[in-house]
Amino acid sequence: MRVYISADIEGTCGIVNWEETNLNCAHSEYHKTQMSKEVKSACDGANKNNCDFILVKDAHDSARNINPSLLPTNVNLVRGWTNGPLIMMAGIDSTFDATLFIGYHSGASQDGNPLSHTMNSSKYDYVKINGEIATEFMINAYTSAYFNVPVAFLSGDELLCKNAKKLNPNIVTVPVSKGIGNASISIHPDIALKKYKRGCGTSSFR
Repeated sequence: MRVYISADIEGTCGIVNWEETNLNCAHSEYHKTQMSKEVKSACDGANKNNCDFILVKDAHDSARNINPSLLPTNVNLVRGWTNGPLIMMAGIDSTFDATLFIGYHSGASQDGNPLSHTMNSSKYDYVKINGEIATEFMINAYTSAYFNVPVAFLSGDELLCKNAKKLNPNIVTVPVSKGIGNASISIHPDIALKKYKRGCGTSSFR
């Protein structure tokens, strides 16, 4: 079994400020570690499903956030950007059995996360697909569907997880935070890790 994981940081547990997402800012160190731990827990859960190979795309900013030494040995990590059309889904193809999304967030103009955006929000107020506000999750879920790879799991803010269920009622979701203006309420990070491992371990892979 082969699993693909796309990981972002703005939907990880406890994050709330843009400085905490910046590779060059000291405030980001904790959150990069938390992102790495969340990806590890997802991988551990996938491995409970007898997974042979996992490909992880570090899909935030510089794409140099995840600590590879924290990941299981059957994981390959895509760091940096390939400059191809798949962007946050670089490396996916039809050989994978499931896609998991870790640390994702609500879309531009939505209030589910203080860091809500869709791709580069400095250039537009929102993105719509078929009349619906598009999130990075939606765009990348469609990319997964293009390769006929089912989307099995999503973690992120509560609003994103709720909206994802409308797009895919069968997806397993773990909401870790709820946005309130420029603040958020988050569950304990260790509880989040346990939920990821359990959720990715029970997700239905094809």
